[in-house]
Amino acid sequence: MPTEGDQLLEKLAALANPHRLRVLAALRNRGRTYVSQLARELGISRPLLHLHLRKLEEAGLVTSRLELSADGKALNYFDVAPFDISLTPSSIAAAVQSLTAADPSLTPEGDKHG
Repeated sequence: MPTEGDQLLEKLAALANPHRLRVLAALRNRGRTYVSQLARELGISRPLLHLHLRKLEEAGLVTSRLELSADGKALNYFDVAPFDISLTPSSIAAAVQSLTAADPSLTPEGDKHG
């Protein structure tokens, strides 16, 4: 299970892309929709949109649900997951305490700058 610090890094990494911010905004404004519709609205290819949606879903920022349409086609619907990220010096300091990063310079014990 990822730690609070690792989850924060994953969310921030997912949000650090203009396409993914546009995806979140479109889903928030439109509500639940399927990939083809969203790709048309955003003017990007479905494969590229899938990559961005996967990153957002892995970070817990969107959810997906596979459903069958009336004509029997499988459609993957996406929606914004509820989230609230509070970035303050205190919240960052607390998250750092739970990081499991492999880079020792990112842990308090490995801080050589004092």
